Amino acid sequence: MLNVSILDGYVDEPTCLGVPPYISPYPRYIAGAVWRYDKTAKIFYVTIDQIRNDNILLKTLSESDLLIVIAGMSVPGRYLSGFPVSPNELVSFLSDVHEPVKVLTGPAARYGFGISGGKKIQDTRVVEDVFDLIADGDGEIVISELLQNSLNYDEVNSSLCRSDPGAIREFAIRGASIVQQHPFFPDHLITEIETYRGCARSIVGGCSFCSEPSKGMPSFRPIKNVIAEVQALYNAGIRHFRIGSQPCIFSYMSKEAGELEFPQPNPDAIEKLFSGIRTFAPDLKTLHIDNANPGIIARYPEECRRIAKTIIKYHTSGDVAAFGVESVDPVVIKENNLKASSDEIMSAIRLLNEVGSKRGESGLSELLPGLNFVFGLIGETKDTFALDFEFLKQIYDNHLLVRRINLRQVIPIPNTKMHSFGNKNIKRHKAEFKRFKRKVREQIERPMLKRLIPPGTILKDVFTEVYDGKLTFGRQLGSYPLLVGIPGVFPLDRFFDVNIVDYGYRSVTAVPSPLDINNAPRETIEAIPGIGKKRAARILAKRPFKSKDELIHALDDLDVGRKLFEYINF
Repeated sequence: MLNVSILDGYVDEPTCLGVPPYISPYPRYIAGAVWRYDKTAKIFYVTIDQIRNDNILLKTLSESDLLIVIAGMSVPGRYLSGFPVSPNELVSFLSDVHEPVKVLTGPAARYGFGISGGKKIQDTRVVEDVFDLIADGDGEIVISELLQNSLNYDEVNSSLCRSDPGAIREFAIRGASIVQQHPFFPDHLITEIETYRGCARSIVGGCSFCSEPSKGMPSFRPIKNVIAEVQALYNAGIRHFRIGSQPCIFSYMSKEAGELEFPQPNPDAIEKLFSGIRTFAPDLKTLHIDNANPGIIARYPEECRRIAKTIIKYHTSGDVAAFGVESVDPVVIKENNLKASSDEIMSAIRLLNEVGSKRGESGLSELLPGLNFVFGLIGETKDTFALDFEFLKQIYDNHLLVRRINLRQVIPIPNTKMHSFGNKNIKRHKAEFKRFKRKVREQIERPMLKRLIPPGTILKDVFTEVYDGKLTFGRQLGSYPLLVGIPGVFPLDRFFDVNIVDYGYRSVTAVPSPLDINNAPRETIEAIPGIGKKRAARILAKRPFKSKDELIHALDDLDVGRKLFEYINF
């Protein structure tokens, strides 16, 4: 029997996320390739965090015939439940694993290892002594070839890629059940679904920093194939999905892709895709999207309004369309061939606000834009930061909502224009970036959060993940979930409805809703508006309470007591 191990070191790319609670298509496609070759093969899937926490698992890896490592961060992110593997970790963990044939795949094999924003990529040479094969092509295709050659890696072309988008249908379906081995399965695992790859703007070179244009023109997966994969994952137990692995969901199945830089959207195709997903995954709990090109939305408002309404019809609320803004400085836009002007971006923001700002069942708006800014680009000056801030201030002053503002420094990826330019502007504007980031957090993001989810808003199904002292952190499942700090120590890996009581710069403070006043921790009671330490001490001393009257009389202020009933029960 063939024994195969898949070590998921996580990926974070411009169009694909595979850091927990997400699982990317990479391990699923690769598992499918193995099972298509040998349906009796034994596949052991493990994440890098499981290895970090238990080195004994390395023994299982060492007993495999084939060990496949998936890794690579080409977009810097903020993570809570895991962090992409570093090349030093791979050397440390795998240097003594000698028996299996070892293959590195994913963006790390193709571009090198991104470490953090503003820093250069580390070349794969740092791990070449650990691996027998560095597969810079499509992992599932290279692995198929390797298996056909009886694991003789010298006979394999490491740059092999899929011949057409339909080629992965069988891999995606056969490999779906590998998700059952993920430690977050089933309640807290989101599957990233690929609809297409490649960028329509490849025709003009694409953005200076992005790796997606190197994949060529858009190569759309047939609607029936995407739906079949979702059905297979649903049958395997998955209930959380993100249609995220593409440059622009609004451009899916555009008939002009490959001919125009900004092809006309195809609303009928989006309707077929999302209605089909709902048909074959009827009781899903999360259905979100990711990337959207504001240049497309600005140019085709009627088609994109139809698409946004379709998404809202079938999705789950709290959804985010991530706009690649990068910069609104006209010089930076021109020098880096960015996708939209400030006026076009503002037009796209207005459209999604008109269609998607209504609050949904989750407690958040149905569908809002998220804004991604990139710093360190060619042509950037100190004036760039002023222009970007003025743009954000205009959004806020016009009472428009955005779900998130992501400020990151560019990673100069090989085979992009930015790679030859390097990180000169990152170093030059280091202090300016820090000042800008702090200013945005204080003057835009925090007041925007208050506007987006006012005090007393109930957020549904916040999943608790980690502790920080006597503070429990959790998030809803979905695209760019909001970080929620719950004062007190509550069980992890549980879903709570919570009531918003305060705000950080990129997070909120909340208490469970409704709160059991007779058993709640002191820290939680203190966090309720109007309570504080003295009143919390009085409540703790006099509980348990059998009625509202008992609780009111335990306090020194009747109005505070009555207000308390908005948060608690008995």
